[in-house]
Amino acid sequence: MASLSGGSSLSLFVRDRGDRNDAAFAKKLFVKLAKPVRFSRNQVSYGSSKLKSFGVGVVRASAEVVVEEAVVDKEEKRRILRVGVICGGPSAERGISLNSARSVLDHIQGEDLCVSCYYIDCDLNAYAISSAQVYSNTPADFDFKLESLAQGFQSLSEFAEHLAASVDIVFPVIHGRFGEDGGIQVLLERYNVPFIGTGSNECRQAFDKYDASLGLSKHGFVTIPSFLVQGTEVNEPELSKWFARNQLDFNSGKVVVKPTRAGSSIGVTVGYGVADSLQKAKEIISKGIDDRVLIELFLEGGSEFTAIVLDVGSGFDCHPVVLLPTEVELQFHGSGDVKEKDAIFNYRRKYLPTQQVAYHTPPRFPVDVIESIHEGASLLFQRLGLRDFARIDGWFLPSLTNFLSSSENKFGKTESGTILFTDINLISGMEQTSFLFQQASKVGFSHSNILRSIIHRACLRFSKLATYSSKSSHVPRRLRSSKPTDTSKQLQGIRKVFVIFGGDTSERQVSLMSGTNVWLNLLAFDDLDVTPCLLASRIDHSSGADSAKNDSDVSSRAVWSLPYSLVLRHTTEEVLDACLEAIEPAQAALTSHLRDQVMNDLMEGLKKQSWFRGFDIADEHPMRFSLNEWIKLAKEVQATVFIAVHGGIGEDGTLQSLLEAEGVPYTGPGVMASKICMDKVATSLALNHLVDRGVLTINKEVKQKEDLFKMPIVPIWDGLLSKLQCETLCVKPARDGCSTGVARLCSAEDLAVYVKALKDCLLRIPPNSFSKAHGMIEMPNPPPEVLIFEPFVETDDIVILSTSTNGNAQRLKWKGQSRWVEVTVGVIGKRGMMHSLSPSITVKETGDILSLEEKFQGGTGINLTPPPTSIISNEALEQCERRIELIANTLQLEGFSRIDAFVNVDSGEVLVIEVNTVPGMTPSTVLIHQALAEQPPMYPHRFFRTLLDLASERVIEN
Repeated sequence: MASLSGGSSLSLFVRDRGDRNDAAFAKKLFVKLAKPVRFSRNQVSYGSSKLKSFGVGVVRASAEVVVEEAVVDKEEKRRILRVGVICGGPSAERGISLNSARSVLDHIQGEDLCVSCYYIDCDLNAYAISSAQVYSNTPADFDFKLESLAQGFQSLSEFAEHLAASVDIVFPVIHGRFGEDGGIQVLLERYNVPFIGTGSNECRQAFDKYDASLGLSKHGFVTIPSFLVQGTEVNEPELSKWFARNQLDFNSGKVVVKPTRAGSSIGVTVGYGVADSLQKAKEIISKGIDDRVLIELFLEGGSEFTAIVLDVGSGFDCHPVVLLPTEVELQFHGSGDVKEKDAIFNYRRKYLPTQQVAYHTPPRFPVDVIESIHEGASLLFQRLGLRDFARIDGWFLPSLTNFLSSSENKFGKTESGTILFTDINLISGMEQTSFLFQQASKVGFSHSNILRSIIHRACLRFSKLATYSSKSSHVPRRLRSSKPTDTSKQLQGIRKVFVIFGGDTSERQVSLMSGTNVWLNLLAFDDLDVTPCLLASRIDHSSGADSAKNDSDVSSRAVWSLPYSLVLRHTTEEVLDACLEAIEPAQAALTSHLRDQVMNDLMEGLKKQSWFRGFDIADEHPMRFSLNEWIKLAKEVQATVFIAVHGGIGEDGTLQSLLEAEGVPYTGPGVMASKICMDKVATSLALNHLVDRGVLTINKEVKQKEDLFKMPIVPIWDGLLSKLQCETLCVKPARDGCSTGVARLCSAEDLAVYVKALKDCLLRIPPNSFSKAHGMIEMPNPPPEVLIFEPFVETDDIVILSTSTNGNAQRLKWKGQSRWVEVTVGVIGKRGMMHSLSPSITVKETGDILSLEEKFQGGTGINLTPPPTSIISNEALEQCERRIELIANTLQLEGFSRIDAFVNVDSGEVLVIEVNTVPGMTPSTVLIHQALAEQPPMYPHRFFRTLLDLASERVIEN
């Protein structure tokens, strides 16, 4: 008998003894890779005719799916460029590498390019992988599936020989070691495989921060004074002399301590005094991050910047152009948990959404400083022998900063201050919102156009590929105006789409990621005109008024239609600030002037290239509407609204009701279904009658927040345990999105910590605040008025074990004592005919509850889609899917939703946790994996297009 924690039993619920005998579909956990397949993003059929009605069951993957190489004639082969994308690598940045590979794959596919994907693991073993596997969300996910999924190579030499025979050019997207240190480059050079980017010798020189600093100084650039700690050679007297030379206090002088060869941000920390600095250097060495550590001055009063350099020359003639630099501003908002000593642009601040960083493109520097950055970065690119593209980081120190009189005659001194170049990134990050795409979009390049320009430029260095660039038939289409008021295309059969995201719930940053992903994928379709739109917070920054005081008037909330470049930000606050900055007249004029300068510099080189067909991003400004005005505009231009607002009015039926009142079609379930699913108690009540059909719900106890504040904690705790007949509780907001505010409580003390977090309006509960280990818990803002307490359902941990010395062969270990596992399942289709995608199990790395990062940001965990038969049989899984469809149809879901549940691995009974009507749609969400597990696979752009089409068809029927 399955049990809840504390000894309570699932016999509390009535079990279904009449299991259906529907034939189980044959399933396979992994798709075996044969040869790479070429497809055009706008031409390939993904079985959409079968998926259109969802009234008929969608055919599932057979036991083995083999990807076959497309048959092409000789003429077609001559005009198709075969590109090999290599990702992964041994560094701690390999998770970012996977995100970059996803982005490259999404944006370079086309009729004239055939893309093959490859992966390097942490032990430098090489694998050929399918394009579907690129969408695995984490390095752990990749590594676990390699044995079953990928075609492994016996050695790097065999891998290089394969590349020489199978691809025309390699696009390395490995960040850090083996990607930027010359490792992959020397391998490709040895086997004469053309590749994009800088050569091996130049990579080695530029990647090592100490060697690069010496090189910069040699070439006449101002550099930061530094001290090298190497291996076990720790010379404290010499470091003390260095502190003295640089006028630093021996005990408290602030310095930056960082590995010389670990890529950007990895292992970077701040040291105080000689002893502390040496200790932190030793820690970097002992952890195996690097055996060479750099100690350098902490630049007080300076501003950090980063600049993308694009080479638009021909052949071996270098013509570097620096795009609009980005200023990196650290912001702390008076937060007590962020200390001044931690004020560095570290890994988390660079790659995960955080309000501790703001970006300004162009930077808020004097014009002469921006011009010097352009001149200096271009000169550096040439003198260090870099190729194709790079990202160069540095600092601007105002003139009032007293910085080294010895640097007077070096490049970097301006009337306004000093410019220092500090880090050279030879393979810049290529995530959807990376600096590469932010800066490129500011000067007229879409994601696809900048990536293809880099590829074409690289081809010109190789005689056998130069003809490809001159004869390429690809024409980047000029993106239609992002202005939502533009109706000029309606007569040409172009459909308007508004993608809305943002809001003010704790899930708003995930919403931004979801909306950005949806928008970029829908841009692949020539018959769509897609406008990204930000639902602003209830605090109206443009007027300074706090509209939360009049929260009942939802229709007055602000919605911004966004130009291309303003979407590419990490937080909704940053997007809004960028909107306000963009409409400020003086700033708008300066940005336009700088943009024109860069575009003119680019055209000096690009006008000589036959492959360049023009820029495809217009220089536009954001537009502000009230929500009511925006909805009326959607009606006027006959737009379909794609809802990507998680929680709040995006998921509780409010936005849906406003759209329905104006007859505007939208994605996802209707008003009533949204209201019911947002309220977890109402969801349980709506499903209670299905207990005899194997659908179970968890007993709940509802508490008002104010009652928790007023009453003593111990009586509340004892009363909850008595009513729910358990010893461990799960607490969650009654009406908020998944993961937000969800915690496991094992004692009255844990409850007291949670209640205090509510009372103090904490935005997050720090890791391990409760008696049982857990990760960071994001909290709703403002705190929820109503909370739900449930018995915590105990499931057995699923553990990944290595079965080989190199760690590549892995297996699952699962005790299976409770017989219950947690799954998440996407459902898609029309009302009453919803179809269950294949369930997923995510193996958590820490704690009992998946965090927002684990679910949506590709941070941790291993995703199993579908669950392996060693955990749940095909028959039980089939029963589970039928019950998931029953749940979806009972709740009158339509379009797309996600159901989280516990499943009995023997009977397929389903114990419902919650239903999300606007689920996460980020690049790494497991729902993308589930769509790819369909047969034929639904790649992201086709998946989102299907959801959009379902929205339009629903309204037509009404």
